[in-house]
Parts: sequence; structure tokens; C-alpha cells
Amino acid sequence: MKSNIGWLAGLFFPLGALAQFSIGGKISEAEGGQPLAAASVGIENTYQATTSDHTGNFRLASLRAGRYTLRVSYLGYETVTQTVDLQSDLTLDVQLPKKTVLADEVVVTATSATEKSAIAYTNVSRAELNKQNLAQDLPVLLNFTPSAVTTSDAGAGVGYTGLRIRGSDATRVNVTINGIPYNEAESQGTFFVNLPDFASSVNSLQIQRGLGTSTNGTGAFGASLNIQTNALRKEPYAEVNNSFGSFNTWKHTVMLGSGLVDGKFTFDGRLSKITSDGYVERASSDLKSFYLSGGYYGKKSMLRLNVFSGAERTYQAWNGVPESLLTTNRRYNAFTYDNQTDNYQQDHYQLHFSREMGSHWQLNTALHYTRGRGYYEEYQEGQALADYGMADIVIRDSVIRQTDLVRRLWLDNHFYGATFSLNYDSRSKLTAHVGGGWNQYQGRHYGEVVWARFAGNQPGRQRYYENDATKTDFNLYAKAFYQLAKPLNAFVDAQVRTVGYSFLGFNRELANVQQSVDLVFFNPKAGLTLTLNPRSQIYASLGMGNKEPNRNDFTQSSPESRPEAESLRNLEAGYRLQTRALGFSANYYLMNYKNQLVVTGQINDVGEYNRTNI
Repeated sequence: MKSNIGWLAGLFFPLGALAQFSIGGKISEAEGGQPLAAASVGIENTYQATTSDHTGNFRLASLRAGRYTLRVSYLGYETVTQTVDLQSDLTLDVQLPKKTVLADEVVVTATSATEKSAIAYTNVSRAELNKQNLAQDLPVLLNFTPSAVTTSDAGAGVGYTGLRIRGSDATRVNVTINGIPYNEAESQGTFFVNLPDFASSVNSLQIQRGLGTSTNGTGAFGASLNIQTNALRKEPYAEVNNSFGSFNTWKHTVMLGSGLVDGKFTFDGRLSKITSDGYVERASSDLKSFYLSGGYYGKKSMLRLNVFSGAERTYQAWNGVPESLLTTNRRYNAFTYDNQTDNYQQDHYQLHFSREMGSHWQLNTALHYTRGRGYYEEYQEGQALADYGMADIVIRDSVIRQTDLVRRLWLDNHFYGATFSLNYDSRSKLTAHVGGGWNQYQGRHYGEVVWARFAGNQPGRQRYYENDATKTDFNLYAKAFYQLAKPLNAFVDAQVRTVGYSFLGFNRELANVQQSVDLVFFNPKAGLTLTLNPRSQIYASLGMGNKEPNRNDFTQSSPESRPEAESLRNLEAGYRLQTRALGFSANYYLMNYKNQLVVTGQINDVGEYNRTNI
């Protein structure tokens, strides 16, 4: 191991034999001058970091001559950055003023990855999103990140879009907004079309590829996407953003904020509208959304309420273009009915509370509620009347058993729950988090016939099916980061997750009856991170994750053909290099599935094309 480390150091730092210097000094309070023990001291864009001792003194050694930005932080105090031109050993006196308020970033601390997490991750800032935030959905804005592939039904990035990471579709990518689960509980997919222009309210986000660290919500196989909207802006602001693009795409956004009022209160708001004709024929979108947030900030506590909503009306284009037409009519859309549309509105309510408890402990809690309702309307030809609960029509000697019709498939759901995390930072070797959440989903599924060419004496808005479902998700996790030696950090992460699902499905006699399943998963992870020098690290981790089947897997099968839960063993190993001018990373990963669910094309015992474990 020593010879390998030496080889790497020689490869990337051939100038290491040049003169080296140190930065040292003392960290103290700005108000009273008292020394601050265990303050974090690091050099930006490197992995060189240390903590102050019990007298507030610190020292960073083995630095080459050059210009550095020093970053000093301590819980309850403002972070201070200082740029120095290092040409000889340097001694600094750094004073930290006490924070007037508790920062928003504490909300997602427990589920975020750091350089000690031994996993592959990417942080995306608000500035990076704003460079390309002209109207397209959030998945399209993340197309530049590693291992990500995005799709757009309408072809212009507006309306229904999809995100795959490491080949895993949206059902295997966990998404949280301020630590609150966003994946649809039953299908486990994510539909950012329900949150138009949401990127304008995002402060930062983090993509953890692979299993990632434990978080709330559905199991993550391909990645976790941790979105943070909360950001304290101390100065008042107002913005109006408009953009116009191809295929008659328009985006209008108004944002405003009060800044910090009386040193304690803040208010932020956004109103957006996006329209587009789409690249694909008739694949139009009409999207509206708003975001409102109000917060109270104290020295040791924070309370913030977020209310945001999105309403979408999109013309369906999800069947895609047949391969035979790709060279002659790439804009082809098989749907021609005038009102072949998807109509849905989703309202979100989040209440976050954070509290510092002493110099080492911090508590975060949140309550949330999401209300969703809407339908998609479609034209169907040659449908059997009996399938829609309608009697055959007899006219003299003729019997009409089929009809063309227009139907609406409705979804009316409620999702609510609570999350928490308790964070501990020893300010030296140990950082630990204990957290979890309880969430329940209640969904009503029903269909209506709104028009039929042959309906006889059937009443209007004929409801032909109803299917109610309830899903309860509970998880509890504990994770710890410990510095074994000066260059070596270890982390362990364990999660227990339970799922209870009640649904209308086929029993052994193939009768469609209400039934339920209960699942328990244990998801452990562990890893090591070795800091080779101030600019580079190597890391490795091993984890196991489990994930339940989705709604269709349960409702379109019997207990004999019903698939089992999926499992994934994930190995990660990588190298990271960060200098002031260059960032480089290389990552090896192995994703070893057990009971992976795939579509085989075979028909199961209830006559459906169901997924099968392989």
C-alpha cells in the first residue's frame, strides 16, 4: 500500500519535492475572544482539513507556495473564509462572529453525502442550474451529470420527461425534496411535470449514484436525488424572468423575497407559467406553478413553512415514434383525438423545524402533506360494452356488443407523514446521525366513460371501475463517520424499512378482492476513505439495498405469480482529485442484482404481461 500511494503522489504531484510551508494560528470568538476548540479548518478545493485543539490552535502542514482560500466553521458561528498568499510559514488569528440565525442547510444534513461517505456523488448549485434554466424540466437540466440519460415525450424537454441514472429508471431513483419523499408511492416513479419550473426554486441538489446513503422514501438502486429548496436570503429581492424558444416555447417567472425582516423573519415567493407546442405533433404543454415559503430564524432554532403547487395539461405523446418512421416523420404522434390530454394538479405542504441542542447536537423534524388529483382522457375504438359495466344494446335483430368511447382514468390521492433526524458532531473524530420517517399514502383509482358512440340507456359519466389502495412506509436509520487515523475515515450506515400495502388484486381463485402484504428490509452499508494528500482521496464501499415491487406487480398478479422484492449488492471504489484549477474523478462500481424485476413478454395466470424476477 505504501508503494502504491507513493506512486500516485509522484504521478500527480511531481513538484512535491519543492519547498513546503504551513498555515497555523488560533480560532476564537469575535465577541469575547474565547478560544474555540474543535473548529473545522480547511482549504477550499482540496481535501486538506483539520480541527482546532482545546486552546483553539490549528496547523495545516505540507503546503506548497501559492494562493489558498482558508475556510473556518463552527456550529453556531458564521463561517469565515480568508484568502492568503503562502510564500512562507503563516500564522493567522481567525475570529468567528456568532450566528444571528440557524441556517437552512441543517434540514438535509443527515441524508447528504460528504467527502467521507465513500460513494460517488455530484453536487449541483443554484448557479449551475440557472445557466440553462430556460423552460425545460428538472431532469433535462441534469443531463450533464455522470451516468444520467434523460428523455422527453414531447421532444422539447417540456412536459413529461424522464431521468435514468446508471441504467435505472425513475422507479429505482429515490427523490426527496428537503428530505421529504417525492416518488409516487405506488408506481414509485417521479413526475416532474407536476412541478413546472421547480428548478427556479431549487437552492442546491445532490445526486448520489448507486445505493447512496440511507434516506427517506422508496429504495434507491440507480441513484438518490436530494433536492433542497430552502435558502435564507438576507437581502430583499425581486426578479422577472422570461424566455422564448423553439416550438413556441414560452416561460414566464416572477420571484420575490422580503429578505430577513427584524433579523428573524423571511418570506419568498414564485409564480410561473410555461407553454410549448412540443417537437412531436400535438404534444403541447400548458403548465402553471407557484412556490411560497415563510420562515422564522432564531439563534438556535428555525421554523419554515413551504407551500408549492403545480398544475399541468399536456397532450399525450408517451407512445413514442415507431422505428419505421424515424427517418421520414420523426414528429409522428399516433394520438389524434382533440382532447387526448393528461390533467393533474399536485399541492405540497412542508413544515420544517430545526433546533440546536448544545454545541454537539442538532434536531431536525418535518411534517408534510401532498394532495394530488387529476385524470387523463383518451379515445378508444371497438371496446366491449361488458368491460365497462354496460349492457349489450339490442336493436330489432341486431346486437351491439362493442362501441367507440372516450374514457377518463382518475387518480385522487393523499400522502402525508413525518420525518426526523438527530445529528451529533464531536468536532473531532465522530459524526453521527439517527433518523427516519413514517409516511402513508391513500390513493383512489377509478375510471369513467364520458362519451360512447353506442350507450343505450346508460347514464352519463358511467364509472366502470374503482380501486382504493393504502401504503404505509416506515424507516429508521443510523449512520456514523469516524476518523480512524489522520488520513483514514470509516463510515457505517444501517437502515430498517417496513412497507405495508393494501390493494385490490387477484387472489388464488382469481377473484379481484382487497388484500395486503407486509415487507421488512434491512439495508446495511460501510466504507473507507483514505486521504492521500491535501488534493486527492481514494475510497471504497459496499452496501446492500432492497426494494418492493410496484403497484402493477401486485394488482396484475395472483399470490402464485406475484414477484418477490428486488435486492442489490453495490460495490463502489474510486479516486478523487481536486486542485484549484482541475477536478478529476474515476469510479468503479458493481451492481449485483438478485430477483431483479424485468418484463419478459410472458402472460401470467391472470392474463397480464407481468414483470418477473430473474
